[in-house]
Amino acid sequence: MSDLHTTSSGESHGSVSSYIIGFVLAVILTVLAFAVVAMHSLSPSGTIIAVSVLALVQVLVHLHYFLHMGGGSEQRWNNMCFVFTVGFVAIFIVGTLFVMNNTAIHMMSR
Repeated sequence: MSDLHTTSSGESHGSVSSYIIGFVLAVILTVLAFAVVAMHSLSPSGTIIAVSVLALVQVLVHLHYFLHMGGGSEQRWNNMCFVFTVGFVAIFIVGTLFVMNNTAIHMMSR
């Protein structure tokens, strides 16, 4: 049952056990994030940092176990496309925030 799933081009997409491990890790990270917020055991800034770190780890789990983005040479094109997409989205968000902040500053001076 843990045979690798393959596409028509012969690319491997992981095993059932790989998907189960990813799912269990994702559930654990989600429960941890809810627990950090619900228990109020950290300061507000500590809670934000803890939830941000857990979110980053969860993104990495999803990339590895569900999107199968590894460091292998066969994944180079997928990784390049992913890095380009992340860069584009980051430039888009930072640019939007800059324009909105600049507009707010100049509108307040009138």
